[in-house]
Amino acid sequence: MVNLKAIFWPHSNRYNEATYLYLVDITMNDEINYTNNPLHGVSLKSVLTQIVDHYGFDILFAYLNINCFKTNPSIKSSVKFLKKTDWAREKVEVFYLYKFKNLPKVSSEQFTLSPRDRIVPEDQTPGEPAELSLEDAEQLREKRVQKSAEYDRSAEHSSGKSLYAQRGGNSKYRDNVSPWKGKRESSSSPSAPAKSDVDPWAKRRK
Repeated sequence: MVNLKAIFWPHSNRYNEATYLYLVDITMNDEINYTNNPLHGVSLKSVLTQIVDHYGFDILFAYLNINCFKTNPSIKSSVKFLKKTDWAREKVEVFYLYKFKNLPKVSSEQFTLSPRDRIVPEDQTPGEPAELSLEDAEQLREKRVQKSAEYDRSAEHSSGKSLYAQRGGNSKYRDNVSPWKGKRESSSSPSAPAKSDVDPWAKRRK
């Protein structure tokens, strides 16, 4: 039986409760088998070499937007960067699994796991590398930019409503009118006598 704690604990920040229960279930029924995962036993250098040989650095940068694939890219420098940058390495490994190896989309339970920790069902086998182009990558980038802009507009709209709600829906806040404006004006009212108009010797002269 696999020690689930040894698997779960080092990566506990990645897992939610549903994923943990899923791992518990499959562990109780069978040994966890990672050997069907194409990343099993394959070094990062080998992964990168395979996808660069097939697609080239231009395609990798177009789809992944990682700068080590843009400026004077090389296998050596890219591996060095990816080894110390978790998010970038995982993007490359996801690309390897679902573009280069062309595996089916991952299940919701497996989605929360890192690519190397994912369990690929035995009935799933790698296919031919997906056909990718710079044109397709540009269309995908434009869609992402559009979705990001829509999300930003939605967030701004929501935050504006929240700010108005926090201020009690009072029109003086909405219209940007200071609540102290009237008090400041009344304190400087012309009906109040100025100090310079008061004669301190008036009673004595009488």
